[in-house]
Amino acid sequence: MRRLILFRHAKTERAAPGQADLDRELTDRGRGDAATMGAYIASHGLAPSHVLVSPARRTRQTWDIMAPRIAPPPRTAIDERIYDASPERLFRLVETADPDAASLLIVGHNPGLHELAVALTATGDIDAREQLQEKFPTSALAVLDFAFKDWRDLHPQSARLDRFISPRLLAGTV
Repeated sequence: MRRLILFRHAKTERAAPGQADLDRELTDRGRGDAATMGAYIASHGLAPSHVLVSPARRTRQTWDIMAPRIAPPPRTAIDERIYDASPERLFRLVETADPDAASLLIVGHNPGLHELAVALTATGDIDAREQLQEKFPTSALAVLDFAFKDWRDLHPQSARLDRFISPRLLAGTV
């Protein structure tokens, strides 16, 4: 079995005039949501063995807030390929993931994460699949399980959506 967790960075500020998109920072709400979701991952036994994080400031900040809540500490790397990635590029990233990564978390961006999650999902809870189809908000996570043992066996419609969670879903305010 392999598990892929796709996590969209937490809520960010709007870009200031002349500010590079890579430099946008988390809002107070984003910092709180990242902490909430890190605690959720830890308390629900979803701790990944490996983590890949986009180089954008907002994704690094999101992971920096989540990481201390997750034990044991996963092997973590900043991966340039995640920023502004198409679902196809993200697919190739997963397909070529470290063979030792039984559970891989990617902290990245939309629309790539959303489109990848939808493309990979074949089965799972119908309500969770409908929520995933609708949108992939900030601080949301999709947990995808695969029946294979080698990431190179990845193909579209090969995952069972274990869960789709966001801070709003946790709070019951959707």
